[in-house]
Amino acid sequence: MTLETLANDIAAAAEKDAKALIAEAKAEAKQLLADAEAKASALRDEAQQRAEKEATQIARETVASARQSNQKDVLIARRKVLDATYEAARNHIADPGMKGRAALLKTLLSQSKKLAKGKFVILPVEVDRAAISKEAGDRKVGEGVDGLGGFVLEAEDGSVSFDMRFDNMLERAWSNQLAAVNETLFG
Repeated sequence: MTLETLANDIAAAAEKDAKALIAEAKAEAKQLLADAEAKASALRDEAQQRAEKEATQIARETVASARQSNQKDVLIARRKVLDATYEAARNHIADPGMKGRAALLKTLLSQSKKLAKGKFVILPVEVDRAAISKEAGDRKVGEGVDGLGGFVLEAEDGSVSFDMRFDNMLERAWSNQLAAVNETLFG
């Protein structure tokens, strides 16, 4: 073998090794690129799923919050209507010209005679003093009390009293009939 042949063989072997190394490097680079793209795709898919899940959760929370806010607004509006209804009832009862007022007072005075035997004083609401004084009979009419109408019946010694004011009756009726009022107003 000549030196030239030996150099050609070495060059050919080196070229062959170089081509093999380049091919191996290209294959490795291609595999690394494919792995990186697969990893990036998986990360992108995971991020998208996470974002969609978070968006769905935020949408649910937003809808729930809006519903809760609407329910609160409805309850506040209903409360305002109930308060206005109660106030209208109070104003109607407080009106000295309320139809049937004299008959109601007469009935209450009659009931008070059955309720309380003995020495009792009638403490009228000022708006009804004249009508109560007229119907009091042998009972003493004392000082006035605050209220929408009616009277307080009190033992002369102050030991017992019966509140027969319209305010008290309205409060009891309102409490007892609140469900029916709600049904009538709001269905």
